[in-house]
Amino acid sequence: MKNILHYLEQDTVLGHNPMVWAIFFAAAVVSFLVLYFLKTVITWRLKKMPQKRYLNWLRHTLHTFENTKVVSLVAISLWIGGLFADLPAHIEHDLRQITAFILFFQVGVWIDTIYRDWYTYYYNRQMKTSPSTVTTLGALRVVISACIWTCVFLLALDNAGVNIRTLVTGLGIGGIAIALAVQNTLGDLLASLSIVLDKPFIVGDFLAVDTHMGTVEHIGLKTTRLRSISGEELVFSNTNLLQSRIHNYGRMYQRRVVGAIGVTYQTPADLIEAIPAMIKSAIEAQTQTRFDRAHFKGFGASSLDFEYVYFVTVADYTLYMDIQQAINLILLRKFAELRIDFAYPTQTLFIEKLGSNDAIGKTESAPAA
Repeated sequence: MKNILHYLEQDTVLGHNPMVWAIFFAAAVVSFLVLYFLKTVITWRLKKMPQKRYLNWLRHTLHTFENTKVVSLVAISLWIGGLFADLPAHIEHDLRQITAFILFFQVGVWIDTIYRDWYTYYYNRQMKTSPSTVTTLGALRVVISACIWTCVFLLALDNAGVNIRTLVTGLGIGGIAIALAVQNTLGDLLASLSIVLDKPFIVGDFLAVDTHMGTVEHIGLKTTRLRSISGEELVFSNTNLLQSRIHNYGRMYQRRVVGAIGVTYQTPADLIEAIPAMIKSAIEAQTQTRFDRAHFKGFGASSLDFEYVYFVTVADYTLYMDIQQAINLILLRKFAELRIDFAYPTQTLFIEKLGSNDAIGKTESAPAA
């Protein structure tokens, strides 16, 4: 025993007293075991926690600390070990620098975990009631994460003694060069931010873009994706999409319908006068409609023309077609009952005989070619 103590009192390990190193590593090992045990207990407690709404804040807190990395536990343990041992000044300085650098990144992991947990919770809560808000957060999620890690990296370098002013200046100059090289991509990124902030459409809206139509499925940083009626995916760059004429049927709260019918010229005037009322009655017989007007519009080439306007108070296209079909069937039956003939394109030819017995010849009507 005396020989062991005599050996530990000699400066033979890295030029320093081995007793100091023994105390340092012992304290570090004990600290690591305690910290790792606490992390294990937190993880176990998190899995056993009941799914109660009032415990959400505690669950998110525990989940944040669950994402503590092992390398962070090692760094903290070495720093605690240095508190119990009288290490040389330069080793203490290097140990503090390394520990601080690792802890900065651990704090970045915690902040990023908090943000992702909050995003997931908010997404699940707001998706059904406010898709536009979810769209905004989804498009900005990558940007926010990049900002978090950029700030953490710069703070870690600043703590390590690096002059970040020069680095920030260099990043600014490099950023300008990169921006010139990828200006199309940046244009799509700015267009994405414009979509997010101005909200001309959101996920779930039905759009008509030029000759293409589809439902918005995803709004990304560079492209927006639509699912077409026939099933394929349509991909538009955000810049080109905003430069197009967009018809957003998802914002339609009612549908204005303009219809027209024509009857033959042989229809009596009293029936002509009664037709607008028939159209009005047929429209008002349908639910979720609002009648606007029905008029004898004018004299066509081969018909007496009527025009009517009504509103479907919901935007559903299938419901609109069902209503229009019901109106058409009512009018078809009513006209058949009153023997009112629908007009179709015809042509009347008058033949005149020249001479002493001038007369108008027969009249023929036939469908137009």
